[in-house]
Amino acid sequence: MDDEPRPGRPVTPCGDANSSKVLVSLSDDRQKTCDEISTETSRTFVFRVLTNKLNNNKKFSKWVPHLLTNEQKESRVNFSRNFLRRFQTEQNDFLGRTITCNETWVYSWDPETKRQSAEWRDFDEPRPEKVQRKQGALKVMHRIFFDMNGVILRWPVLIGTTINAQYYKKVLQDKLRPAIRKKRPGLLESGILFHHDNAPVLTARAVTDVLAGCKWELLKHPRYSSDLALCDFHLFP
Repeated sequence: MDDEPRPGRPVTPCGDANSSKVLVSLSDDRQKTCDEISTETSRTFVFRVLTNKLNNNKKFSKWVPHLLTNEQKESRVNFSRNFLRRFQTEQNDFLGRTITCNETWVYSWDPETKRQSAEWRDFDEPRPEKVQRKQGALKVMHRIFFDMNGVILRWPVLIGTTINAQYYKKVLQDKLRPAIRKKRPGLLESGILFHHDNAPVLTARAVTDVLAGCKWELLKHPRYSSDLALCDFHLFP
């Protein structure tokens, strides 16, 4: 017994006309799925056109702290160029006089990271299994001041304390200055280049007056640029 000849399933060609229809449908909303685009054709055809013909693939959005304008991007470039220019001119004197600060949450204990749990195993061995655990419930905010030689001051903020300009001013006067004089002899006399971000608490008039009274040069920080904070590259994971 033999099967009778039959034409089979018709094949829709991925021509320019069909590709343009997919493009028109996709131009309205790039978050459409293949099922939503395939109103007149099959889902397989739409997927073939997007991947093979148009060489597209679906990409997830990247979360960023803020969508920068062109002016803000230009200020970031100028900020980085000024830093590089000063370093090329002053070399280690510029780095040695710079003090930066930031805050972070310190938990009662941190679980082991995925990289820390890595093990050397044979090629055919399975990956090690580990129970996923969360960070400790108890946490305290620490404000850390450091320079190129290490941490100068690590100040814990008591639970329930309101962090305002007056509190930050008191930390600078009563805690940071004595710590610099004790751990970095001669740094106060050589002139300090102080760097922190532009949070409203840090840019208040009371804080700027203290820095001016101490004769510390305040290094500018571009707006919405938390990724340029030096602590995130050296201290905080």
